[in-house]
Amino acid sequence: MGAGRPRQYRHLQRKSSHRQALLRNLVTSLLTHETIHTTWPKAKEAQRLAEKLITLGKRNTEASRRKALSVLFTPHDILPKLFGPLATRYATRPGGYTRVLRTEPKKEDQAPSAILELVDSPRDMRFGLTAQTIARDRALGREHQPLTLQNMHKVTAFRAGGETALEEMVAEIEGMEERGDEGARKWKLMKEQVYVGERNRWFYPAVRRRSMNEEGEAELAEKMANLRT
Repeated sequence: MGAGRPRQYRHLQRKSSHRQALLRNLVTSLLTHETIHTTWPKAKEAQRLAEKLITLGKRNTEASRRKALSVLFTPHDILPKLFGPLATRYATRPGGYTRVLRTEPKKEDQAPSAILELVDSPRDMRFGLTAQTIARDRALGREHQPLTLQNMHKVTAFRAGGETALEEMVAEIEGMEERGDEGARKWKLMKEQVYVGERNRWFYPAVRRRSMNEEGEAELAEKMANLRT
């Protein structure tokens, strides 16, 4: 980007006022439910606004509160959370408070879909998938792949008690899979459901994992098929 050139952004096929209202609605839903499902372009634009709001929450000044108040649709419900638990959660994290994960469109002719989520949240999808991968590797008696080791570092680096929480989740998954009880299925559904703010409902996405081999792709497809039944 050259000097003096205005910052580029996605217009989302809307006029300015409609675009701002859309992003405010998405960010309000994100801070409320901590994970939403929308299209890829909308997720990327909402991500930028969400990062700014969380930075305002960490500053916790009167000016930052007035700025956040002007952005959120339901500020009186979300401001205590933004300037309280979320500011505490990300106090030591220098940035990158949100994550965008691509998902498969429900139909071939639909726009690219994505999940926008807050990292280190109770519904952190990467945290849950990493725990599942660790449990599977241990059950098969094989070493972790470099990508798994990288994800282990990412999901525990700034989470309070991250390594302990990850081991507890791995142990919980191993226990459920050994017992073969109904709780394993309910746990998987809980960790993979995300809120669709535009449609006011919950969605269970099939996450695309680019680095999988054919065996891993087949295994994931089988798991997701079992969840839908």
